[in-house]
Amino acid sequence: MTDPLQAPATPVPLSIWSNPWHNLAFGFGAGGMPRAPGTWGTLVGLPFVLLWALLPLWGQGLVLVASIVFGVWLCGKVARELGVHDHEGIVWDEMVGIWLTCFLLPTEPLWLALGFVVFRVMDIAKPWPISWVDRHVHGGFGIMLDDVLAGVAAWGVMQAFVWAWA
Repeated sequence: MTDPLQAPATPVPLSIWSNPWHNLAFGFGAGGMPRAPGTWGTLVGLPFVLLWALLPLWGQGLVLVASIVFGVWLCGKVARELGVHDHEGIVWDEMVGIWLTCFLLPTEPLWLALGFVVFRVMDIAKPWPISWVDRHVHGGFGIMLDDVLAGVAAWGVMQAFVWAWA
């Protein structure tokens, strides 16, 4: 497990500003932050939750599935082009993770903030099987899968909270 407040081990490529695929994978530049790029990427993804909530339920599900499938391709492509398996700055996976966490969640600020915290804890702590996936599954699929699993785990925790307190 890496320290989320530690400076990135791999330099941030300038291509995040000139290459639209790199810009998207780096969360519109959030992944270029010198500290905690995953946290910044999650923050960038959070406002989209309010946008997705305007869609019907089937549309929200479609956005999630499309974002995951697209993310496998995007993260794999950018990682290959950078020559780094899972560059710390690639945060599309964190964006999708927070979208999964907040699926069907009330859109009040308190619930979204709690969802943010629960997702970040799952993503950083990587409880089993997320930790196993992070170490053993590679490529775009691996980059996405650990955050999808963290998002699903955080979704479960959040749904339990909603059931208990909402």
